[in-house]
Amino acid sequence: MRLNQITLPVRDIARSKTFYLTLGFRLLVDSPHYCRFLAPDGDTTFSIHAEDGVIGTGPVLYLESADMDGDFARLRAAGVTFDTEPADESWLWREACFRDPDGHYWKLYFAGGNRVNPPWRVTG
Repeated sequence: MRLNQITLPVRDIARSKTFYLTLGFRLLVDSPHYCRFLAPDGDTTFSIHAEDGVIGTGPVLYLESADMDGDFARLRAAGVTFDTEPADESWLWREACFRDPDGHYWKLYFAGGNRVNPPWRVTG
């Protein structure tokens, strides 16, 4: 498993998108409520998600796994309590959610090529 993706809640998606483009992140996915970027160097991805009102959810941290179901079973057997079972999501990632002992939100996931090349990727 590798730490790969972090999603931050934001109040103004357009303002935040402009800021991260200024930092050199490259836009991968662009929608009114969600943007995903590729880091200026390497293949790490980073995303922002529009939240209304108070930003209370905090960041979402992602552990990418080539054997997502196997790692899910291993972690569950080791005592990690998952909020959700592994599921194939509409954004073409397979995910299972859990929280660390302090309540930080994590997703164990597998996206394959869809992580940086989803069908709806920004072109150009």
